[in-house]
Amino acid sequence: MSVSEFNDSPTLTLFPAIDVANGQAVRLVQGEADSATSYGDPVDAAAQWVEQGAEWIHLVDLDAAFGRGNNRAVIRRLVEAYGEAVLVELSGGIRDDESLEDAVEMGVKRVNLGTAALENPEWAASVINTYGDLIAVGLDVRGTTLAARGWTKEGGDLWDVLERLEQADCTRYVVTDVTKDGTLKGPNLDLLRSITDRTDRPVIASGGISSLDDIAALRELVPLGVEGAIIGKALYSGAFTLREALDVAGH
Repeated sequence: MSVSEFNDSPTLTLFPAIDVANGQAVRLVQGEADSATSYGDPVDAAAQWVEQGAEWIHLVDLDAAFGRGNNRAVIRRLVEAYGEAVLVELSGGIRDDESLEDAVEMGVKRVNLGTAALENPEWAASVINTYGDLIAVGLDVRGTTLAARGWTKEGGDLWDVLERLEQADCTRYVVTDVTKDGTLKGPNLDLLRSITDRTDRPVIASGGISSLDDIAALRELVPLGVEGAIIGKALYSGAFTLREALDVAGH
C-alpha cells in the first residue's frame, strides 16, 4: 500500500486503556492479578490521554472484574472530570442490572460485558435488547476457547458463543487475545480476521499492541470490520505517544 493510499484508508479508533485497582491506575501482564505495576491516579492518567487527543478512554475496573470490591468512586470522579472531553468505555464486573445501571448513571458511553455474557446469556440478550449500542461484549480468547471471570476460568467455545451473541443482536465485540495482553508481542491479526469473517458487527482489538507498525496493520483491517484498538502497556512503557498512534490511525 502506498503512503497516499494508506492516508486515505478508513480511520482506526484508538482507546487508551486505564486499568484501575485499589484506586490506582495499574497494568497487568496477561491478566495476572499479582503482576500489577502502579501508574498513580487514574484521573491523572486520563488527563494525559485527553491532552494528547483521545476520543475514547477504555476504563477497566479490575477489582470488580476479579470480584474483590470496586472502584466506582474513582471512576465517577474520572467521568465527572473528563466526561465532556472524552467518551468513556467501562469494563469489569458488570454482571447484573444494578452494576449496569450504576455505570449508565455515572455517564459512561459504553459498557463492556465479559463474564456475564458467557455465564448468563439470557440476561446479556435482554440488556442488549434494552440498551443496544451502549453494550459491547468482550471476547477474551485463548486459542479458540473463551476465558471468563478475570481470565481464571474457561468460558466455552468462541464460535458457539459468537453465534449465540449474533442471534441476540449484539452490536459490537471487544476481542482480546489473552496470551498477548500486556506482553507487547503484537496483536493476533489472524484471530481478528476469523472473527470479522463471521460477523458484520464492528470489532475492537485488544492485546499485544507494541508498535506503530501494529497500529498500521490493524488499520488495514478496518475495511473488514475492525473498528478500533485498545492500547495499554505500549503507551505506559513509552513505546510511542498517543499522538503518534492517533496519527498512524488516521486522526
